Amino acid sequence: MLMHNPPHPGEVLRKLCLEPLGLTVTEAAKALGVSRKTLSGILNGRAGISPEMAVRLSIAFNTTAEGWLAQQTQYDLWQAERRRSKLRVARLSAA
Repeated sequence: MLMHNPPHPGEVLRKLCLEPLGLTVTEAAKALGVSRKTLSGILNGRAGISPEMAVRLSIAFNTTAEGWLAQQTQYDLWQAERRRSKLRVARLSAA
């Protein structure tokens, strides 16, 4: 079942992980072992969470990589479904 307009995982990361700990983007990026630019892209919804980033987040915040990837998948699928009517796809069936 698709969630109705799920938030980008970067929004979740900011609100539930960084803000409660009082972490800046720079501090969090350093702890995660990524550049500030990489983390900023995720937090601002310009980039998605890769499997490797999901593992990094799971280690840093004691969560599961699967949970981060599930959030990303829900978000991506919601965005794709919004563009469904613009897709030019022919329906296929057995003869």
